[in-house]
Amino acid sequence: MSQMKHIDNNPSTPGKCKMEKSPYSRPRLHYSLAKLTFWSFVFIGSIFFFFFRSPSSSSPVPSDLSRRSLRTSSYGGPAWEKRIRASAKIRSRNGISVLVTGAAGFVGTHVSTALKRRGDGVLGLDNFNNYYDSLLKRARQSLLEHTGVYIVEGDINDAALMKKLFDIVPFTHVMHLAAQAGVRYAMENPSSYVHSNIAGLVSLFEVCKSANPQPAIVWASSSSVYGLNSKVPFSERDRTDHPASLYAATKKAGEEIAHTYNHIYGLSLTGLRFFTVYGPWGRPDMAYFFFTRDILKGKSIPIFEAANHGTVARDFTYIDDIVKGCLAALDTAQKSTGSGGKKKGPAQLRVYNLGNTSPVPVSNLVSILERLLKVKAKRLIMKLPRNGDVQFTHANISLAQTELGYKPTTDLQTGLKKFVQWYLRYYGNGKKSAQ
Repeated sequence: MSQMKHIDNNPSTPGKCKMEKSPYSRPRLHYSLAKLTFWSFVFIGSIFFFFFRSPSSSSPVPSDLSRRSLRTSSYGGPAWEKRIRASAKIRSRNGISVLVTGAAGFVGTHVSTALKRRGDGVLGLDNFNNYYDSLLKRARQSLLEHTGVYIVEGDINDAALMKKLFDIVPFTHVMHLAAQAGVRYAMENPSSYVHSNIAGLVSLFEVCKSANPQPAIVWASSSSVYGLNSKVPFSERDRTDHPASLYAATKKAGEEIAHTYNHIYGLSLTGLRFFTVYGPWGRPDMAYFFFTRDILKGKSIPIFEAANHGTVARDFTYIDDIVKGCLAALDTAQKSTGSGGKKKGPAQLRVYNLGNTSPVPVSNLVSILERLLKVKAKRLIMKLPRNGDVQFTHANISLAQTELGYKPTTDLQTGLKKFVQWYLRYYGNGKKSAQ
């Protein structure tokens, strides 16, 4: 607004001055020209100052918590850096130093805990968005703090923050789990998926490619990349170019972006295609979670059917099995081959299915929950909506078995029992709100 005032307060232009044959007419003209020149310089100087005064001037406003700059009070300072170094300190002989993005998420919390317990250095990063109950994320954060894992609150798209973290700690590995999850929510807020799953992935790769040394990166893709594939079980060799949802499309795009950064910059990259992960501290938007909540509250739960009464089934994979796969991927990841953004040789590029290999009809899932909760569910049979959900998922895990030693051991009955026990402890038989 101050710049606009400068414009509004400008004197009349010389062309509007009345020219008189007075001894004072030439000085008056010179005076007007001088004022015009002065205010022009002021105006131009104001524009220059506004656009070039600092790099932060072009950043989003501070109220956007997902993109806060390092200049906010939450970041920076000796005490902050000390906490980061302490959290990332390796305490075992052959340990690794890992940046875990999305650390307050479901998988992120379990992976961070497992890494810390075996003596690895772990630093978490999470933006604590409100896609689902933020109190659950804060509870996970408290859980991690008790194990010695510090979570930096920030966004992976904050390039200045990301660079700062790598300046403080020379991470050997990155476990990239930060993403906008959920198939159905993509229809409501598509931009959030592009921001997190595509732009965020590129932001991370950009920092990692320039780091010295470059870290090896393991990141979460998804079984959703198989989309409308009708061949089962799904194999890593299958085509993945027909996604059924925007979420799936962003994960598929991530795999192609990963190939590019591996090829050009020598980043060691491993993508993990998770198949319907469940368990304690899970995501409230997942069917097993909100089925449990609604059964306890006496609400009807939707049981989807495909065309012609076709069964909808999922390859439910227990969280402990997923964690074992994640750690195996980190442990077998080779070093990146670039330095300062320049590739020096071929780098490792892998993708694996992490599933349970035993698809279970959703109706069977509900039956198991009924027995565990000792409550009869009110089933509402509905047609499978055209919102990106697919009829079935089924993982072929032979590649992960051979190269990672991955072997899931938890069946759905056992895994759901552990989840229900946690749920009843945390939410108190449904008396505590579970949004």
